[in-house]
Amino acid sequence: MNITPNEADKIEILTLQDNYIDLVSRDNSNIIERAMPIKEGEIKNSILAEHGFSSLVTVTRGKQSRKILFDFGFSSMGAAFNADAMGVDLGDVEAAALSHGHLDHVGGLSELMKRVGRKGIELVVHPDAFRSPRYSIVSEGRKVRFPDFTRQKAYEAGVSVIETEVPKSLLDGDIVFLGGIPRRTDFEKGAPNLIYMKDGKEMKDDIPDDTSIVANIRGKGLVILSGCAHSGVINTVNYAKNVTGVNKVFVIMGGFHLSGPDLSSVIEPTVRCLKETVPTYVVPTHCTGRNAVMQIERQMPESFILNMVGTRLTFSA
Repeated sequence: MNITPNEADKIEILTLQDNYIDLVSRDNSNIIERAMPIKEGEIKNSILAEHGFSSLVTVTRGKQSRKILFDFGFSSMGAAFNADAMGVDLGDVEAAALSHGHLDHVGGLSELMKRVGRKGIELVVHPDAFRSPRYSIVSEGRKVRFPDFTRQKAYEAGVSVIETEVPKSLLDGDIVFLGGIPRRTDFEKGAPNLIYMKDGKEMKDDIPDDTSIVANIRGKGLVILSGCAHSGVINTVNYAKNVTGVNKVFVIMGGFHLSGPDLSSVIEPTVRCLKETVPTYVVPTHCTGRNAVMQIERQMPESFILNMVGTRLTFSA
């Protein structure tokens, strides 16, 4: 299936939730705007960092700007607190999309939807986002269960769930939701410690619901935004190019899930392939992991952008 996104003039990605915050970095530029939660001339709040991801994405084409929420963070209040602290108005959000059904991406759904203030906003998900029960193996003989994300919880949050395994155009073609991502590289094999139960048997959870959203900036190429890239960030980039028919990559941003000893061997081939893709910018977030982030910064210094909670990144034609 080929869906080429509309050519946009710019995209703004405001991170409502991520794992890191630094209010005194002072590295603003024409691309980077760091959080400054000021009210009445005083810094009234910090910004909450959590192990999770949430973003408000604004795509501008001509005089029209349209907004979509992508992921919702870990705790019920984290992303919503940050939106309030920064004075972010979510009232003109038109749609929402979910990268996958894990707890660190769905927890803030209800509170963010309250701030949108309207029932029936479409939430686009892969059907396996509701896979249950899911577990993480934390040590030999010990596993912990992830909280279930259910259709009922989504309904109670006030959204209208749209399920699709295949790519889908959003915001009248300004954004493409990739759906299920084929696993084709020989080194991106997923996290071995994630399992689920099927018919009473433990199965490796390959997280088929993992997906990303894509925009297309005029003359610059694709902006690819992942939540965790459990499918593999290189698989994700390659599939985004295949689906859209656009080979030029402008920005690769999101969690790349390269943290921890199980995935340490995946860092080197991933960074090598990122370099071969020749993106203008690479913005690792959330679950990418310290070692992988440092490798990307060392090997791609001109492309690397450090993300944090409250950062607004603007990528323009």
